[in-house]
Amino acid sequence: MEQFTYQIGIEDGDERIDKWISNSLQNLSRSYIQKLIKDNMVFVNGKPQKASYRLKIDDEILFQIPEAVEPEILAEDIPLSILYEDNDILIVDKPKGMVVHPAPGHYSGTLVNAVMFHCKDNLSGINGVLRPGIVHRIDRDTTGSLIICKNDFSHNDIAVQLKEHSITRKYRAIVHGCLKEEEGTINAPIGRDAKDRKKMAINEQNGKNAVTHYKVLDTYKKYTYIECQLETGRTHQIRVHMASIGHPLLGDEIYGGKTAGYRLTGQTLHAMTIGFIHPSTGNYLEVSAPLPEYFVHLLDILEK
Repeated sequence: MEQFTYQIGIEDGDERIDKWISNSLQNLSRSYIQKLIKDNMVFVNGKPQKASYRLKIDDEILFQIPEAVEPEILAEDIPLSILYEDNDILIVDKPKGMVVHPAPGHYSGTLVNAVMFHCKDNLSGINGVLRPGIVHRIDRDTTGSLIICKNDFSHNDIAVQLKEHSITRKYRAIVHGCLKEEEGTINAPIGRDAKDRKKMAINEQNGKNAVTHYKVLDTYKKYTYIECQLETGRTHQIRVHMASIGHPLLGDEIYGGKTAGYRLTGQTLHAMTIGFIHPSTGNYLEVSAPLPEYFVHLLDILEK
């Protein structure tokens, strides 16, 4: 069992205890923290408190986190849109709203559950039982191309290409506003947002190198349809970079892009093309996922 002790400073006073712990430990959800509080695993000045307790300066927080029990991840017969498959790799077109791999409180309905059913025992085991075959990921509300590795050899090979930034990754997105330049490059390091640990932000001090190339495909009255090519692959990279130059993605309310009445679920972002050197053949392989129906429909509306 892990145990943590903190003393509250002046900058954290009057904040709810569940919110404060959630912001301090980004890998724990607020609902899980509230459960720990309910189970009397969180103490303030030696006494258990409710989740609504507001912190005071010099409060001493002690909380305990039970050792994680690795859950059994079950194969589920969930339909997959397969773009390419052979003995080494599987490339799928991930739908909107699907989480890539299981996480606490979310152990079913993920892409991993689906590929376990499809591939049976043919998945790399490098990332353990929670992420079999997963060598990279895209956000829950981002659609498009994703590589699944069927064995450790292909996993290691693709991982090296990702690390070397040699994989072609082209995205399609709709952003707010009209871009002044037809093409451009955003070179700005990305790290955790100092004010909100669940978000990413441009972080000159502690961020990692991040480069996004973009070009305009079409311009509408209030929006621009663009293609983004990643040189690096940081968390939320396109979303953070485009927001940083004043053009957040349509529907991305986390980074300032409103839905504008289009009934969108999350950002309008599609991982269209992925290209890499095949681990076994040594040949370049490039696969593209068609734009999802909601995206095509939205473009039709914007063109009118």
